[in-house]
Amino acid sequence: MRVGLYPGTFDPVTIGHTDIIRRAVNLVDKLVIGVAINNDKNPLFTLEERVALIETESRSIASNIIVHPFENLLIHCAKDVGANIIIRGLRAVSDFEYEFQMVGMNRSLDASIETVFLMADAQHQAVASRLVKEIARLKGDISNFVSENVSKAINAKLHS
Repeated sequence: MRVGLYPGTFDPVTIGHTDIIRRAVNLVDKLVIGVAINNDKNPLFTLEERVALIETESRSIASNIIVHPFENLLIHCAKDVGANIIIRGLRAVSDFEYEFQMVGMNRSLDASIETVFLMADAQHQAVASRLVKEIARLKGDISNFVSENVSKAINAKLHS
């Protein structure tokens, strides 16, 4: 059974993330979306809120998706959920440079787990959670970057 793990902080989940989820789910028998606890990134949403948003966004995509929060090493999370494939989305060359280093480290920790890169669709390459939050903080329109549900959650968090 091919189990894929698509990890990220998803703060917030964007249309770029859901594009990768839609494409990744066709490559595996089960897709686990790993929601990382990363307090260094100073998240807008709590872990529980991010998990709930991802669950809502992925519910309409496929039934073989599980959302799994984690705070350990990615490779340990992959083992915990039985993943044999790690799926990563790439937007730009700068993403590749970071991901290339991560793949090397993860292969050193467990060579049996492969990493697959999916390039972001051209229309989503500029979409970054950090930029979405900044636009929303400044009361800009984020409707092209996140779903209506996520947009409402962001605006409620920032402007209530």
